[in-house]
Amino acid sequence: MSGSGEHMGKKNSTENAIRIIRARGGRLRMAEALSAGMNRYMLYSLRDRGIIEPVSRGIFRLAELPPISNPDLVVVALRAPRSVICLISALSFHEMTTQIPHQVMIALEKGAMTPRINYPPISVCRFTKKAFDAGVEVHTIDNMPVRIYSPEKTLADCFKFRNRIGMDVTMEALKMYRSRKPFKVDELLRYARICRVEKIMRPYLESIV
Repeated sequence: MSGSGEHMGKKNSTENAIRIIRARGGRLRMAEALSAGMNRYMLYSLRDRGIIEPVSRGIFRLAELPPISNPDLVVVALRAPRSVICLISALSFHEMTTQIPHQVMIALEKGAMTPRINYPPISVCRFTKKAFDAGVEVHTIDNMPVRIYSPEKTLADCFKFRNRIGMDVTMEALKMYRSRKPFKVDELLRYARICRVEKIMRPYLESIV
């Protein structure tokens, strides 16, 4: 009887752990698990039995979930929820570049701590508060909210950081935006003023209108 009771206890503990993870969208940080009453042994047991899988250091997800479509952005959003996907990574998300991002480019407000992320590799860009807060969109990727700058804000950022990413990348993005998106000149100029690149950006906008 004691063996049967022990088996039932483990089964109930497993089911309870799965319920806790599902209640958090199928993903769980180690710290959240511990505060919810789960211990490290339970987490590692679930991992070893294939019930959960590691997403990043200290973050797990239910293995029953569909494959992550954009794992790099999801991992960064989990580990640095206040950051915003920017520049080439944002261009790639909005399909405004032929560049293949080799690192996730994120924006942080000046003075904010740089997140410790082992993988994927990240590149941090520092923004003033006004520029950091402007143009943020929240997109749901694999049930995870990911903060990404809008196409218009991203273009203004590209002109701002043109020496970092290359003017050829910036011009390609502008042309792809012109051909694929509604051409929102007023929005582009508004973000250009926020990023203090209106004088630089305006002639390029006027040349393709």
